[in-house]
Amino acid sequence: MQDHLPPSGAQFEIRHGDLRAVITEVGATLRALHRGDTALLDGFDIGATAGGSRGAVLAPWPNRLAGARWTAPDGTLHQLPVSEPRTGCAIHGLVQWEPWQTAGETRADAVTLEFTLHPRPGYPFTLALQATYALDESGLTCTVTATNRGDGEAPYGIGHHPYIACAGGVDAARLRIPAARRLELDGSGIPTGRSLDVAGTPYDFRAPHAVGPLQLDTCYAALEPDADGRVSVDVDGVTVWMAAPFAWLMVYSGDTLGPERRRRGLAVEPMTCPPDAFNSGEGLVVLRPGASCTTRWGISPRASADPARPS
Repeated sequence: MQDHLPPSGAQFEIRHGDLRAVITEVGATLRALHRGDTALLDGFDIGATAGGSRGAVLAPWPNRLAGARWTAPDGTLHQLPVSEPRTGCAIHGLVQWEPWQTAGETRADAVTLEFTLHPRPGYPFTLALQATYALDESGLTCTVTATNRGDGEAPYGIGHHPYIACAGGVDAARLRIPAARRLELDGSGIPTGRSLDVAGTPYDFRAPHAVGPLQLDTCYAALEPDADGRVSVDVDGVTVWMAAPFAWLMVYSGDTLGPERRRRGLAVEPMTCPPDAFNSGEGLVVLRPGASCTTRWGISPRASADPARPS
């Protein structure tokens, strides 16, 4: 019998060819993704926890809720614990630190984990969540299904928080984001209601270029899909793709992290709704009893494990 577990619980390693990923029991978190000896993610060691929400599933809402509270359509005020003291917000949902269980048969190249979120103060709803991580020749695909198992309508949004490894640090990373607009955020990271055109500003990455010293904790909108309907974001030749209903993207350069992690990896966060969606209603999914929402996103590595940036 194992004497102790890592801080992130049981580890589930999946492989396909030269691709290898590790998903953890705690939070169904994507801890690592490698192609051969090259780390595609700035993940975390087996003896550590997922600081900076790295690799986390962000549900039943991504990003921040202003004041850690929201008002339901019937006027009921719901108060959640403040999980980001510096802003007074509740951030990144309720499942990041919860133990998930394996579901069904675990294959060499795929694993499915599930968790039931029971009603609690601030979120009095029952959600059954199932997350599948799978590897194939194209890379990693993550599929999450949320089902309302309660008897009332449940507000829902989801995001994910991978940090793409930047061999030369964030400043040198070449970034492409097919987004025409970004949301103006206040000092707490909450949208002001204004959408800003990125054209002619340092936030325009529609043509790929180095991030440089720009500090990003930025919510992009008006994302332009590829011919296949997916939105693709490129960081040093690694692609993070997302399919509808993902329609917003948070990009975070890690400037508020500790010195050992600051601006080392670039967080590229697919989101089905923007920050504070429980209050604004923008992009929010409302799940009727028995209804489900399924989302898919993934990471496609460069054609080879060569970490050199494309010209």
